[in-house]
Amino acid sequence: MNAPTPSRVEREIDSIQERLTDYAFGLDLESQSPQAVHDAKVRIIDTLGALVAGFEDRPCKVARRLACRLPDPDGATVIGTRIRAAPDMAAFANAIASRCVEMNDTYHGPRSHGGHPSDVIMSVLAVAEHCRSSGMELITAVVLAYEVYLRISDQLYPQTGFDCTALAGIGIAAAAGKLMGLSRAELAHAISMAVVPNNPLNQGRSNHLSMWKASAAGQAGRAGVFAALMAREGMEGPHLPFEGKNGWCRLISKKPFTIAEMGGNGTTFKIQETLIKKRACCATSVSTLLAAEKVAPRVKGRIGEIQRVLVETYEFSRLICGVGEHHWNPDSRETADHSIPYGVAAAMIDGTVTAASFDERHLWDPELRSLMQKIEVVANEEFTRDYERHPVLHRSRVVVTTRGGERIVGESGGDDDDLSTPMTDAQIEAKFRSVAEPVFGAARAASQLDRLWNLERLPNVEAIPTDFVMS
Repeated sequence: MNAPTPSRVEREIDSIQERLTDYAFGLDLESQSPQAVHDAKVRIIDTLGALVAGFEDRPCKVARRLACRLPDPDGATVIGTRIRAAPDMAAFANAIASRCVEMNDTYHGPRSHGGHPSDVIMSVLAVAEHCRSSGMELITAVVLAYEVYLRISDQLYPQTGFDCTALAGIGIAAAAGKLMGLSRAELAHAISMAVVPNNPLNQGRSNHLSMWKASAAGQAGRAGVFAALMAREGMEGPHLPFEGKNGWCRLISKKPFTIAEMGGNGTTFKIQETLIKKRACCATSVSTLLAAEKVAPRVKGRIGEIQRVLVETYEFSRLICGVGEHHWNPDSRETADHSIPYGVAAAMIDGTVTAASFDERHLWDPELRSLMQKIEVVANEEFTRDYERHPVLHRSRVVVTTRGGERIVGESGGDDDDLSTPMTDAQIEAKFRSVAEPVFGAARAASQLDRLWNLERLPNVEAIPTDFVMS
């Protein structure tokens, strides 16, 4: 009889998988970077605010119904409720809720795949609650998930047709495995089981958009958490997930790559480089909406006098949010919040843009629809050059011409209102309060903020979901 074959994980782990595994296993944030700790808290606050704003959206309701069919007293809370579900299903529901209203952060590294790394936060929180982790352990796991997501993103230019939520799933698997206390071998398996089976297509963000735009974040959360749960139970993942003959490098990134530098030991953590949105819309259209808001006071009550609106922006913004029939005829929130004509029209009519600007009442408003048809979107070469340098500037100009020949101009970007300008803690609080206070009241929102600003001192993160019960 042949002797049993020893485990091959040490022999057939590839270099990227090994790099991510060793980094995840060894990361000790507490001794590394107070700034990264602070920046993680900022993004946790921001993402929980986004969840509150999106809680009643249709995709969130669907996800909650599914999650609540899989109750698990030892799982994690479906945030906003008192129900605990299986950890992967709580991650699914909570990640969708935090993604629906486009308030979450974004990333624009030079020649990167970009994306929305805050997609990882609610899924990591679900695992932290399941594991009864401390606030500091949650912060470390969030920073880790961002680090994995964004270090890979930086290797993936030009884009290859897959969705950025694939990166979220990998980051979540690494962070979930760390929170669960997996061994190095188990972590390697968890990463592999996130990489090989989960490669979503970018069609979910093309043309007219559906509820799946937000749901992709939930699917990534579910996949990453489930990969870690499988590894904890002893499941082994495929060997050589990145560098095998049919692995990720050949079929997804379409090129080999290495991840040499990662945060810590003097290297800045990537979470410190993400951008917090100032409006609830696609990041590439934020500057156009801010420019429209500067025009709005001068056209208030005079929308019918407008003959033409010219929107000048950078080329990438035009391509993402200002090209195609669907941007002038959106039929869903998901398409509208990625439409420059819609967002500019809403800003000019209402004076500003909030999550409510994309509800059914606004979506089918005849005045808004009529104004959209007068809007033209063009690329400005100077604005494009500013966007393509690093650090990035997000510049736009809105020029309104009235029937009487009056010309009204609003510009944004390149100053304190630029998307690249970090928001102050006071601005982060104001953004959170704007969505939390109408739901919870001012006193409870203040209590939520106090707990989150002191998250590193929290002995058990179970207190966070309890703070956010809505129904």
